[in-house]
Amino acid sequence: MRSKGGPSRFIGTLLKQKIAIRLTAWDTSKVGYMEMDLVFHCGSSTLGDHANTLSTTEVSSSWWEGEAIMGKSQESTFQALKRIRGRTPFDWEGLDSDNGSEFINDILYKYCCREKLEFTRSRPSHKNDNAYIEEKNWTHVRKILGYLRYDTYAELSIINDLYRGDLRLYKNFFQPVMKLVSKERIGGRVKRKYDIPKTPYQRLMDSGQYPEASSLMITADSGGSNGYRRRL
Repeated sequence: MRSKGGPSRFIGTLLKQKIAIRLTAWDTSKVGYMEMDLVFHCGSSTLGDHANTLSTTEVSSSWWEGEAIMGKSQESTFQALKRIRGRTPFDWEGLDSDNGSEFINDILYKYCCREKLEFTRSRPSHKNDNAYIEEKNWTHVRKILGYLRYDTYAELSIINDLYRGDLRLYKNFFQPVMKLVSKERIGGRVKRKYDIPKTPYQRLMDSGQYPEASSLMITADSGGSNGYRRRL
């Protein structure tokens, strides 16, 4: 008897078996490991096409990038991810996602194999496995755009102008973030210790992985769309 969901579900199950599960324990000594998630902008109904934000963050520095797409097809998500990779100022080492079909698919899996990127996923129904990006979904997306429905290409264009321009500049270069260093349970309370607040840009510079010969430089494109590249 054919299992519910047919061949596509069977293929998806086989693909998941090839992608290792990663929990929250990251080695932050090397820059380039990305967590990613899709944030819906559907308002009170998921019916019909609506905008979604592909939200990504680099684990060690908290560098954030976002790209809005209409719908959540595998191809649209993949193209948005490539655009994000094209404007991040560091090399990527790995990608980590949840188990949604927009990420767990043959397109992205083969891309990671070709580009020699480590591809991992969280456990199903365990949002804490993606704690870094879940935090950014709130501070960088929901607090800015709220929970309204955006379903026109005019709105999509405005959101992407924000993501590619002022918002990423502010979040990555001007807003310091604290990172958890340790936590200790004392009785019924948990005592957390944080490091000195630094911007994601400062954390990249302090990583020691950007010698002077390949320091970051900023380039501003016209129309409010900003990009970053490394001077080689």
